[in-house]
Amino acid sequence: MTDSPPPSPAVEAPAKRTLLQRWWFDVVLWKRILLALVLGVIAGLLLGEQANAIKWIGDLFVRLIRMIVVPLVFVSIVAGVAGMGDPRRLGSIGAKTIFLYLLTTAIAVGVGMAMGLLFGPGQGVSFTGVTPEMVGTAPPVSEQLLGIVPLNPIQALANGDILAVIFFSFLVGAAILALGEKADPIRKLFDAGVDVVLYITRLVMEVAPFGVFALMAWVMGTAGLGVFYNIFLLAAALLVGCLLHIFIVHGGMIRLMAGLPMWPFFRDIPDAVMVAFSTSSSAATLPVSMRVAEKNLGVSHTVASTALPLGTTVSMDGTALYIGLLAMFTAQAFGIELTLTQYLLAGLTTILVSVGTAPIPSASLFMLAAVLTTMGVSPEQTALVVGFVLPFDRLLDMTRTVANNTSDLAVAVTVAKWEGELDEASYRAKPVE
Repeated sequence: MTDSPPPSPAVEAPAKRTLLQRWWFDVVLWKRILLALVLGVIAGLLLGEQANAIKWIGDLFVRLIRMIVVPLVFVSIVAGVAGMGDPRRLGSIGAKTIFLYLLTTAIAVGVGMAMGLLFGPGQGVSFTGVTPEMVGTAPPVSEQLLGIVPLNPIQALANGDILAVIFFSFLVGAAILALGEKADPIRKLFDAGVDVVLYITRLVMEVAPFGVFALMAWVMGTAGLGVFYNIFLLAAALLVGCLLHIFIVHGGMIRLMAGLPMWPFFRDIPDAVMVAFSTSSSAATLPVSMRVAEKNLGVSHTVASTALPLGTTVSMDGTALYIGLLAMFTAQAFGIELTLTQYLLAGLTTILVSVGTAPIPSASLFMLAAVLTTMGVSPEQTALVVGFVLPFDRLLDMTRTVANNTSDLAVAVTVAKWEGELDEASYRAKPVE
């Protein structure tokens, strides 16, 4: 199994390409996505509601990239676990990964609450004219844990139940690892499967600039810049909190825990960051994150295929930060005086529900009820908060998904360094496109 997939057909015969093709493919992908994002904002402001006409292009891109998520998770985890050589390494990598994810999530909750106290976005808020949006209660922790074990693995694959797919993939990989030479044909099959799926990912990513353009045009055309004034303090608190968390916590993890310079990390992850920002989905970003981790950051396939799929459901730093911020927003809006015990209980509940949040746009709003219940907020008050935030949530979701994504990549790099599975020369070198 090779670390990098073979070049796409567009890259194989540069002499036959037109001038336009050479200009397009010679530009680094993240720069093309950034250009598309800026042009999409401009187009959305010019087109207004008419931008709905091109939203289908963005939806098509999201469908394409989500199409390969489950196959990528399944074959990557199986191949990664089966290729560990020593079964003891499975527990070592998994334990370190989960520990770091829970640590950064806990810190994110504190950052979100601190931003809420600092900015005070809920002070003086009026809910007049707000349409309440009733939300369902969060499933109990026992139900979430039971859901990890699929009744039917094939059904879990078909439904895209990521946690169940991860669990089953670990079992298959561990069985191949335990059987040794007997299972070599299956091991080689999954190794080849990884190469095939990564090649498809590379092809799909060539569509990313067009998808991002359409999505941004739709968001700006339907919401407009006025959204930033309507909910300015909440958006500012979230943005500042996410930036602080990304650069101090995630950057600090790279520098202090992994003993690596931060600059190469932030220099080499824009491809994944742009897709996370435009799709607002950790799951949709997974194929790009795996490509970035292995190709740009020097993370071995063994660690990337374990840490990153796990991160799509366990690592929700941006979500945890946002729910912590909304908890403070709600307390301020309804004049609720919180005790130290309530702060701690709300923080712990936030960690639990953020871990169980689906990696799809705006899912965190529908887990909010569990946190607000610990603060004495009624279902009717929760519905008002969700109704107030929901019209603007897409833009806020784009910001917090970036923090989710950088957490996944930072943890993958750190665990790879601890396990001796990081190519430091590749990490430090500027990636060749």
